Amino acid sequence: MSFSAIFPGQGSQKTGMGKDFFDNSKIAREMVERASVRLDVDFENLLFEKNDKLELTQFAQPSILLVSLISYRLFHDELGLNPDFFLGHSLGEFSALSSSGALEYLDAIELVYNRGLLMSKACEGKNAGMMVLLGLSDEKAEEIVKSAQDNSKQVWAVNYNCDGQIVVAGEKEDLASIQNQFKEAGAKRAMLLNMSVASHCPMLESAQSGLKEYLQRFIKDEFSAPIISNVTAEPYSTKVEAIKLLNAQLVSPVLYKQSIKKIEDNTDKFIEFGGSVLKGINKKITKKETISILDMDSLQKAIAEFK
Repeated sequence: MSFSAIFPGQGSQKTGMGKDFFDNSKIAREMVERASVRLDVDFENLLFEKNDKLELTQFAQPSILLVSLISYRLFHDELGLNPDFFLGHSLGEFSALSSSGALEYLDAIELVYNRGLLMSKACEGKNAGMMVLLGLSDEKAEEIVKSAQDNSKQVWAVNYNCDGQIVVAGEKEDLASIQNQFKEAGAKRAMLLNMSVASHCPMLESAQSGLKEYLQRFIKDEFSAPIISNVTAEPYSTKVEAIKLLNAQLVSPVLYKQSIKKIEDNTDKFIEFGGSVLKGINKKITKKETISILDMDSLQKAIAEFK
């Protein structure tokens, strides 16, 4: 039985994630401790104690990535199996890159921490935000966004999660000004998210040069399996492609549902490492099963399926 490895993105973070791994795995404890030293951040406190930092982009991103990489490491160490493909949602593409071997995990921690800082800096003073739309077709959402852009509003369609779920980003006042248009067009929900950045749109252009420097420094030409790009929904497996595509990802929409559809016929199962958000989304995209590895129990059940 084959599988593809998928990794969640920002918004999936929650206090206590990874705690069961930490309590029961020496490898997990070492990974947390080494990450703490690398960034001079107390990840044990950040992950397991109530705090405000976990909602900040620069802390949320390395925290999610760290738990995803622990989950994948424990699974891979036990079985030694490589997936057909790696695929991440937004930030999760960096978890995919590291799991593939193209990015050492401590380098990945530092990279996404700085990516978060660059994103936050790019949105300073811009009142940036994001809005999730439920129950509206891509075409109708894009039509409203295009009309708003024609009227000089800063709004973009940025995440294609599944049919009936799309995320738009931009200037909060501009998003609020078209909120009722989405509802009148049939959206069951048009809700502003608790975000201070506008991901995957031109508002992040100023972060691209800084990110590219980190990508060039840390990425290696070592891929154990192809990665599906958020930007193109096509596979890549070289450093040159990774740098180009991950830099473009900052300002380009995440084609998640298109990516799942691209590979569903060439894999038997999806495994989500370190989260369960994508499992729920996948149910609306594909008939292929998705299992989530969140703790030692779900890890052992997944391992048993492949032994």
